[in-house]
Formats: sequence, structure tokens, C-alpha cells
Amino acid sequence: MTEKKRATLYRNGLTKSMTISRFLAIVIGIVTPLAETVRRWSTWRQNPPALFDDYILGAFLLYGAWRVGKDVRGGQPFLAAAWAFMCGMAYYSFFEQVHRYQLGLSDPAPISSGWVAVIKGIGLALGVIALVLSLKPIPRNSH
Repeated sequence: MTEKKRATLYRNGLTKSMTISRFLAIVIGIVTPLAETVRRWSTWRQNPPALFDDYILGAFLLYGAWRVGKDVRGGQPFLAAAWAFMCGMAYYSFFEQVHRYQLGLSDPAPISSGWVAVIKGIGLALGVIALVLSLKPIPRNSH
């Protein structure tokens, strides 16, 4: 991104915090449903909501990122709500994964259950960081 474009974005209210939060929303909003599809490809019919909740999560994050891109002030609540939704889902998912790992229960993923727990933990941490960043006040002189 050129310095001129970056300056224009910041003048329009897209602060560094919001830029990072928006970028993470786009990445996680795409990667999460794709990873969950790979993870549950052979078992999704046994529990369809376990697959499709991540599609909802991805759509919500992408919508929040899109709204922030159109109007930072108007989109901020949507992005923050999407991150809060993601954090709630990721919190349960991570600690349930750790619990299942401790019990020795296998995961449908093509990788070990331990690695699934690590990935979910990283996702939860990124979600919390992005939520905090999305809640930072936007300067008053922004559009």
C-alpha cells in the first residue's frame, strides 16, 4: 500500500488498530470455514451444526470487515460484534478440544488432536486481540 493511500485511509478513520482488526477478520473469515470443511469432510453428516457454525462465523467476520471498509464508524459495531461472536465460539471450542484431548478422544481432523487444540488456541488469542483492536475509539475528526 502506498503512503498516499495509507494517509487517505487514516484520514477516513481507518486507524492502524481497525486496519489490523479488519485484515484479521478477512483472513479468519475465509480460513476458518475452509479449515473446518477439511476437518469435518468425512463426518459432517453426523453433526451438521458443528460444520456450519463456522460458516456463520466466517460470514459474520467478512460482513463486519466489509462494513468497516465502507464506513468505519458505522461498521465498527458490526466488526466488534463479529469478533465477540467469534471469541465466544472459539472459547468453547478451544476448551472443549483441550478436554477431549485430555480424555484421549480423537478428532476428525487429518492432523493430531493436539495440533487442533494449538490451532484453536491461536485462533482464540487472535480473536481476543482483534476484538480489543476493533473497540478502540475512532478519532472524532474521522468520517
